Amino acid sequence: MKKINKYLNLGEIKLTTLSMYIFVVFVSILGSSCADLLEEHPKTLAAENFYNTAEEVESAVNSIYGALRSNNMVEQIVILDAHTDWGYGRGSRADYNNLQGFNAANINNAGARWNTFYLAVRNANLVIENSANRPSINQADINKNLGEAKFLRAFAYFQLVRNWGSIPLRTEENMTEKDLPKSSVEAIYNLIVSDLVFAETNLPETQTLVGKATKYAAKAMLADVYLTLGKYAEARDKANEVIQSGKYSLVAVTSKADFQQKLFGPEIVTSSEEIFYFKYTRQPGEGSWMLWVLSHPSTGNFNFGGAYAHYGDATNPFYVAWNNNDIRKSLWDKINFGLGANTLVSSKYIDKNAVEQGRGAGNDLPIYRYADVLLMYAEASCLASNGPTTEGVEALNKVHRRAYGFAPNTPSSVDFAITDYSKASFQDLVLTERAYEFIFEGKRWYDLKRTGKAAEVIKAAKGATIAEKAYLWPIPNSELNYNHALDPEVDQNPGY
Repeated sequence: MKKINKYLNLGEIKLTTLSMYIFVVFVSILGSSCADLLEEHPKTLAAENFYNTAEEVESAVNSIYGALRSNNMVEQIVILDAHTDWGYGRGSRADYNNLQGFNAANINNAGARWNTFYLAVRNANLVIENSANRPSINQADINKNLGEAKFLRAFAYFQLVRNWGSIPLRTEENMTEKDLPKSSVEAIYNLIVSDLVFAETNLPETQTLVGKATKYAAKAMLADVYLTLGKYAEARDKANEVIQSGKYSLVAVTSKADFQQKLFGPEIVTSSEEIFYFKYTRQPGEGSWMLWVLSHPSTGNFNFGGAYAHYGDATNPFYVAWNNNDIRKSLWDKINFGLGANTLVSSKYIDKNAVEQGRGAGNDLPIYRYADVLLMYAEASCLASNGPTTEGVEALNKVHRRAYGFAPNTPSSVDFAITDYSKASFQDLVLTERAYEFIFEGKRWYDLKRTGKAAEVIKAAKGATIAEKAYLWPIPNSELNYNHALDPEVDQNPGY
């Protein structure tokens, strides 16, 4: 059984962005493990008496993970995937399906996710502010912990800027300022890139504790950021640095069960494909929320039933066009729970031995895995070279072969040929492969937005015209009311 991988969970606390910065007591976590997994023990200390040893700084770093692995991170993923051509939400979540903006309930839920990311930013800023230039800690340890804090801060801001656009940019330099205006999207991305460049320089190639960020996690996120910014040569090169490291490989599969157990199973500690995941374990309050959100009781895939709050539709053009020989398609089960016989429920994440209904499943949450890096490289190399490259096509083929049960590194009958594609058609091919590969990993909506294809794709699949307000989420009222540098009439995102 996978050993516990506990983080301080402050992500459930309902706080405004500013109030999260006015803490005088810091809850730290001292990390230790006999199984190379991060295990933490809460300990309350005053901030001014902390950060005096490398272990104390590392435990402060660990608190950043606490917010990011909360229920709100899973909610972020599933809500993003309701914003796609293939995804639907049920009940109050049906509001997301046709991309007309949020209702009052979903505005509040978006605010909870906003708070989660700013809580992670707050915790990272505390580390960055307090751990530099400590004479009792050697510089290598300081830089490693600063690199990890900056990596996680970059991750939080990357979530925020893509969904909320221009936002207050809180760093270690201004984190105690109550009233702070919004910064430009450009300024936010500049900080993200700066943080990630520092992280890739100072993080180790391999962490001693599974689940912590590494140099290659930073490179993978940099590739993602550069791809989002349209810096295709830079994205290609960063993805290629991960590939050329030789540290990662696709997990071979031949069946649906292999996908469920070897890639996403609850017993997995780590795999050759894992670059950066949020880690969970079968202990009350320390497991994954994803299985409860997605599962249907009739399948038996989750021993506590499930809310089946998100689903697919077998008549949707996305699903109809999907080749039946692709094993990934079999990770959808037809379940008629009142919406018709063509309703699809995901069985990608299963755990029949979870320990509680909510957060009791052992399945980890993939953020960056090797398949992602291969497909980012395939797309970026094509766009940087004004057409598909031999190396890029091979990167795509590795992921595609695996999906059909073939050995990833051996040519197969399902391979794509470079001569069949132009720059535009190859990018579309990669985006389709990404759509199949990363269901309930929260990537499709970002892909559609950054490529400008969202309106066309959503119209074709769902018959819906995206409202302009749906491209950005509303700034929470709690932020607008508390942060007096923001004018609700001017600074709220359009349509809200």
